[in-house]
Amino acid sequence: MTRGGVLLRFIAALAAAVLVVRAAGAQDYPSRAITLVVPFAVGSGIDPTARIIGDELSRALKQPVVLDHKPGVNGAIAASAVARAAPDGYTIFMTTVSTHSANPNLLKSIPYDPVRDFAALSRVGNLPFMLIIDPKIGATSVPEFIAYVKANPGKLSYASTNAIGLVAGATLKRMADLDLVHVPYRSSPQAINDVMTGRLAMMFVDFVLGSPQAKAGNVRALAVTTKERSALLPDIPSMTEAGLPSFDLIPWNAIFAPANTPKPIVLRLNAELRRIIADPTVKERLAGIGFDAFASTPEELEMFVREDLANWSKWVREAGIEPE
Repeated sequence: MTRGGVLLRFIAALAAAVLVVRAAGAQDYPSRAITLVVPFAVGSGIDPTARIIGDELSRALKQPVVLDHKPGVNGAIAASAVARAAPDGYTIFMTTVSTHSANPNLLKSIPYDPVRDFAALSRVGNLPFMLIIDPKIGATSVPEFIAYVKANPGKLSYASTNAIGLVAGATLKRMADLDLVHVPYRSSPQAINDVMTGRLAMMFVDFVLGSPQAKAGNVRALAVTTKERSALLPDIPSMTEAGLPSFDLIPWNAIFAPANTPKPIVLRLNAELRRIIADPTVKERLAGIGFDAFASTPEELEMFVREDLANWSKWVREAGIEPE
């Protein structure tokens, strides 16, 4: 046998051995704690959802599921860490539209590929966003708020703490031709506090953080960021009703693993996640914090990510945002 033939047989044997080891590992999975990476800080909108799903997954798999918050660069730090993690099912990633749809369009370069570097597990649901304003402003609707801003050009500011807040704010500015000052914040709780105290005129925030403050009267909720009203807050009009029919931003949450995670592990995690999310008690708990829960197959999530990447390319371009 030639030298090249021996090398080819060695490579084939090595590949077969790797497959055997992976199959054995998948069969025993899980045998230890699982890390659930979260791309934003403790107290962020995704945090309570991750805790609920993590607790339920721990019970289902009979192993601890430990949350690991890795905030920074709009979730890119966490996404990069997961993309480099061992594809063994012991590192999984609950993330949002920020890492997989927004960052590839908002940043000139990112240290991961949202499609190639991840194995899709399941969608978790949508985390609707709302437009909130300083309650001391007299406006009680989006048209009234637009008129107020136009009467005070350049004097008012709005916050963004994530990709949705950034693009939603820029889209409102463009559609309504508003002179508003953009102020980026590191965290949503700090930004909401500044809306409550009048330092900021407005921001777009998720239901988890915004709803309690709106119900308490600390901020005023004017609209949700989608074409249709949300069943979670049916009294708040949609942006379409507010006169902005093409305004339709849908923030989502999903769970991924590193690429090349063995298929049996992907299917096991998908089955458990779908069962958890379909549980009426879990859905009710998630709805109680402002989260619209539903699951998917891995294939459905893969297709959705590709489609949403294209949608975000359009929204970012039309909002006039230059990648940084």
